[in-house]
Amino acid sequence: MIKMIILIILGFVFLIKGADFLVNGASGIARKFGIPEMIVGLTIVSIGTSMPELFVSVTSSLKGFSDVSIGNVIGSNLCNLLLILGITTCIRSIKFQKNTKFIDIPFLIVITFLFFILAQDGKISTVDAIILIVLFIIFILYTIISAKKQKENDDEYTLEMILKDKSISIIKCLFQIVIGIVALKFGGDFVVENSTKIAKIIGISDKLISVTIIAIGTSLPELVTSVFAAIKGNTDMAIGNIIGSNIFNLLLIIGVSATINEITFNLSYNLDLIILFFSTVILFIIPYMGKKEYMTKWGGLTYLCMYTAYMVHLVV
Repeated sequence: MIKMIILIILGFVFLIKGADFLVNGASGIARKFGIPEMIVGLTIVSIGTSMPELFVSVTSSLKGFSDVSIGNVIGSNLCNLLLILGITTCIRSIKFQKNTKFIDIPFLIVITFLFFILAQDGKISTVDAIILIVLFIIFILYTIISAKKQKENDDEYTLEMILKDKSISIIKCLFQIVIGIVALKFGGDFVVENSTKIAKIIGISDKLISVTIIAIGTSLPELVTSVFAAIKGNTDMAIGNIIGSNIFNLLLIIGVSATINEITFNLSYNLDLIILFFSTVILFIIPYMGKKEYMTKWGGLTYLCMYTAYMVHLVV
């Protein structure tokens, strides 16, 4: 038990330092090439911080543990949205960019609903997996094209900024990103594996483990990365990381896992999916509730209360 606790603490250290490296490296690349931080958050950072979910879900699929694959993704998405975004917003208010309001969040709502429909036959088949993967490819292509257009139209990206950005080392930034992702991966593994072992010793059920301990554990990189980004004022990267991770989880992680081995969907997860869907819809409504289109600490506190109620429901 003591060894497990030590490994959990070591995992947290890896997660914190890994997140710091990842944010610094990704921000450096964004400044070097004039890439908007939102795009970096939706792609490089979100994929990097979703490595623990990918690892856990693919491994579970290979071993035939469908409940863990599904519970990990649904639980992680709820954790990302309600807990992580809630905490991040309490640290610093987040302003929603135009693409976030009209493209990214609506896309997340659509694929959450689509996933719910696909799962109602009690499985995620190979055909379903291909649909999800194709949608992910479309999203990535759209993001890349959007980044190019935004860079071309960005009047603020002046010659002075370009000359200044030449001082940034690409090799150093890439090294930071790689080290950050590796540290996040091992940190997530240490925390999840040992927390699960302790939970089983205590006698917690498999479903509760998958949507709570494993889901929260694999979402720790998103939590630490988004909090660090918010503290450093990179709020676009913080919201981009959360939305991007949720899209990545639903489309690519489930898609890859179901391609390896057809996933059985337990219909008892329907309630969790419904909560996830309406939580995402609320995120879409929030920008229109205030004149400045910000999500303030009150919105963050609302999300934290919703997550607390969800956790209480699971335990009870």
